[in-house]
Amino acid sequence: MMSSEFFGNWFLPGIWITVQVTLLSAALAFVIAFPIGVLRTNRLWIVRFLAGAYFEIFRSTSSLVFMFWIAFTVPPVFNISFQPMFAGVLALGITYGAYASEIVRGALAAVPPAQREAGIALNFTPTQRLRRIELPQAWPEMIPPFNNLLIELLKGTSLVSLIAVGDMTFAGDLLRLVKNESAPIYTLLLALYFVFAFVLTRGMRLLERHAKKRVGQAPAQTGLFGGMRAKSSIDAVAGTGAAK
Repeated sequence: MMSSEFFGNWFLPGIWITVQVTLLSAALAFVIAFPIGVLRTNRLWIVRFLAGAYFEIFRSTSSLVFMFWIAFTVPPVFNISFQPMFAGVLALGITYGAYASEIVRGALAAVPPAQREAGIALNFTPTQRLRRIELPQAWPEMIPPFNNLLIELLKGTSLVSLIAVGDMTFAGDLLRLVKNESAPIYTLLLALYFVFAFVLTRGMRLLERHAKKRVGQAPAQTGLFGGMRAKSSIDAVAGTGAAK
């Protein structure tokens, strides 16, 4: 089905590009999510409004259309140029960062009020309460919905093939055109996405266990498919689905 030359020149680099887009987009989303999520809990209404506006705008727009806008509208309008992969990472990171910010907000909102009151009693500043009390307790609750969102992001990386980024979906489609075979190629792609998602899930489960141990919570015992779990309270508050 696949010659060694095609695999070495196209498919293997395509797999590496998919990994890069996933990791870079996730890093950007993570950097965006925490400040936006925290600002959405601020006492000042103008701060909450601006952070909420970011969330609503990028939650309500298509990541694919936004990707097209960055790739094909921004360069001629602002007279700049960049690689298509940059446009893909930027669009995915900004869009999924908006969804992740709701997870952060929901997790912080789920911290018992008595914990905040204890911080006030200890004369902690708002920043100290956030860093020493709220975030350590909210972080373990963020990880399961973050895991779900990370899997959605991984699957969403296939959109970059539509702006000529040579990820593994792009390489698989090229092979389909050359070989005129669909079933084996797309079956292989499905299997690869599943393997990557499964590895990410197991890694996030290990991170969740470590985070819960640090705050004295008993980690849930899970089997091989431990990532397939019931929704947590933060799932219910924040939601994790991301429409393309």
